[in-house]
Amino acid sequence: MGIWKPDAGETLLARVPVTFATGAAMRVRGRRWFRDEERNDIQGELDGWPAGPVHNARSTGVGAVLAALRISGLAIGALIVAALPSGSGVRSSSAPRSVADRADELEDFPVLWAAPGTIARTLPWQLDPARSDQRRYRTHLIVTDRRVVIVGLPFNERRCHELPVEDELLWGLTRSEIQSVYRQDFKDGDDFKVVFTDGSWCRLSSQWREYPMRYLADRPDVVPWDSLTPALRKAAEAFAAGHSHDAMPPLVTRNACGCYRIDVLTPGTAVSFYGIHSQKTIVDAEGREVNWDDYHLEDLSAEDLRLWKSLFRPTPPSVKASPS
Repeated sequence: MGIWKPDAGETLLARVPVTFATGAAMRVRGRRWFRDEERNDIQGELDGWPAGPVHNARSTGVGAVLAALRISGLAIGALIVAALPSGSGVRSSSAPRSVADRADELEDFPVLWAAPGTIARTLPWQLDPARSDQRRYRTHLIVTDRRVVIVGLPFNERRCHELPVEDELLWGLTRSEIQSVYRQDFKDGDDFKVVFTDGSWCRLSSQWREYPMRYLADRPDVVPWDSLTPALRKAAEAFAAGHSHDAMPPLVTRNACGCYRIDVLTPGTAVSFYGIHSQKTIVDAEGREVNWDDYHLEDLSAEDLRLWKSLFRPTPPSVKASPS
């Protein structure tokens, strides 16, 4: 079918690779489970799913040994860093990890929580890295203003930027059937939970999760095209004109500080490795592009802030406070 594209009048918002998440705590590291509401394993009950590995949580003793080894390793690393001369360029991060739900983070790690007949049971098995060969096949999450879609596509690590995208539609759902979406930050900031209106849920993971989270969790203030001022419409059209002919119409969102973000996504630029990364700019109410040094905190998206965190910078420099 080539590259998946939205219907006429439907707005493409994000496209990123996605899989079921994987446990990080010692007892559940590298594992995942599929549960019903009584915490029974249901992977054998899921229609059309091929057989997969059967895991058991590690014993407390094994977990304690692994934890001790990890702590020892961290201690040795700290001593090495401390011995380095100042200005060596080696930095450490002490960001704390939080545990939202001990039962689902440390003692068990369900990535599917679904009673019989619920939405989560309809998710495709290709999302499971233990059942789908990640060296040859990837799954992407696509978000529009109307629905969420999961597609599968061939993958080749060496040719991921040149291999044509051939999508296979695996699953789809209207946005109205999603109750809530929120980040799960215990591991490394890649996981998120999708709760459906029937109470079932799934835990997914994406290295680029902030792109769908912007629209599924944060829900920015999207300005309809016919509500834009002439100056903002001109700025949006000018920004979109600098992109490919098959680019989607520009999406304009209003930030709390009074600035506007303009995003342009081009389906034809989809890559199996990372999906689609939008091109964006920030303009003021008069449509003038805002220089980086003049950004307000609200002008920085979650992916921008995460980038700063990854560079061990606690706050971006020269970011101005929002006008009161």
